[in-house]
Amino acid sequence: PGQLPGKPQLEALFGALGHRDDAVYVVYDDEGGGWAGRFIWLLDVIGHSHYHYLNGGLHAWLAEQRPLSQDSPVAAGGPVPLQLDEAPSATREYLESRLGASDLVIWDARSPEEYRGEKALAARAGHIPGAVNFEWTAAMDPARAMRIREDIAERLEALGITADKEIVTHCQTHHRSGFTYLLAKALGYPRVKGYPGSWGEWGNLPDTPIQQ
Repeated sequence: PGQLPGKPQLEALFGALGHRDDAVYVVYDDEGGGWAGRFIWLLDVIGHSHYHYLNGGLHAWLAEQRPLSQDSPVAAGGPVPLQLDEAPSATREYLESRLGASDLVIWDARSPEEYRGEKALAARAGHIPGAVNFEWTAAMDPARAMRIREDIAERLEALGITADKEIVTHCQTHHRSGFTYLLAKALGYPRVKGYPGSWGEWGNLPDTPIQQ
C-alpha cells in the first residue's frame, strides 16, 4: 500500500481481473475492511462506480455458514485502457493548502498512540494539525462478525465527521484508512478523499506541520 500505483500498473491489474465497463464488483477481505476499502478507492480512482461492499467480509460470511470455494481464478487478459480520476485522492500539497479550512475534516484512522506521537512509524511522530482520531477498528462490531457498527454515524457526528464536510482520511499507508474511506462512502458523504501518502509521507518530510 501507500501511494497510488502508476497508470500502467493499474491497467495491468484490472486487465488481469477481466475488468469491463459493465462489471459489478462485490468487494470483501478477511480482516474487516481495510484491503476491501483500498480496492474500492481504486475503483473510484478509475471512475468505476458499480460495486458493493460485503459488510463484515469473510468473517460475516463464515458466521452465517455460507459456502467457500477453493478455485483460483486465472488472469483474464492483458492491460485495459483506463482514465484516472484525481477527485478520490488528496496529495500532500492539496492537504497542506486546505489546513484550517472550516469545511475540512481530516480523519486519522491510526491508533491513539500513533496519533499522540507515543508510537512512531516514521521519522517524526504526531498527527496532522486539526486531524480527528477515530481508529479504523473502532468502527467494526465484533459482536456482529466485524460488520460496520450500527451507531457509526452518531459516533462520527460527535467527532465532527459529518456529511457537510470534505473528509480526507489517512493512516500510515492508506491501508487502514481504506476502511474509513469505504465507511464514509457507505454513509453517503459526498466529498471523501483518501490520502495515499498518509503518515508514511507526511511524517517523513522535514517541513510538514505536525501536532502532538
